[in-house]
Amino acid sequence: MPGSWLTPIDSYCERLGPGFWAEPLNAATNAAFIAAAFYAFLLWRRAGARDWPSLWLIAVTFVVGTGSFLFHTFANRWSLLADVLPIAVFIYSYFLLAMRRYLSLGWAAATAATGLFLLFNLSFDRLWFSVLPGVTLNGSVGYIPAALALLAVGVACRLSQAKAAGLALLVAAGVFALSLYVRSIDEAVCAAMPAGTHFLWHMLNALVLGILMRAAIVHSSRKGPVFVQD
Repeated sequence: MPGSWLTPIDSYCERLGPGFWAEPLNAATNAAFIAAAFYAFLLWRRAGARDWPSLWLIAVTFVVGTGSFLFHTFANRWSLLADVLPIAVFIYSYFLLAMRRYLSLGWAAATAATGLFLLFNLSFDRLWFSVLPGVTLNGSVGYIPAALALLAVGVACRLSQAKAAGLALLVAAGVFALSLYVRSIDEAVCAAMPAGTHFLWHMLNALVLGILMRAAIVHSSRKGPVFVQD
């Protein structure tokens, strides 16, 4: 493996050295994602075990926990990719599912909406820093589009027939906003909290993913597999 992929990354308050267990709380709390995936899998089985898009989300959530664990133990460039890529896969997969399952868009419209969300996400950093230069939120700016999407799609669902799903998305948006806050203050609280607050980001995000997966599974069981129908 090229040396550049092994370049150490020290981004969090808890890490004070290069050791594998230098972030014990940040590493251990990734078990929350595994627990969320297991919880959702049980719901999926009880709902009939035929909702393949939801099973995909469950699998991705398991990988999110695994990838984040790798990053907070190895803490280098290759493990960073193992951390961020599964998160991105979950975000765009869920957005597409929401367009189809909750808002009942056709494949073309749902794919186009997901593509527009992707473009917004990719351009958001430039927009943010053009308005608020130097305000990095401890690296959390890139997650703001996901929070805005939860809010916007949640409102759209509440205005449509998917009111229960919309409420779940709005609750998830509120939890995610709190999650972003604790992620953003990790470095700032080092003096008072040597372990930092990033571990709370994991626990709150696992709750967010659990809420979202439950909404997908429950909505499918009530309305049928609309994700695969036009």
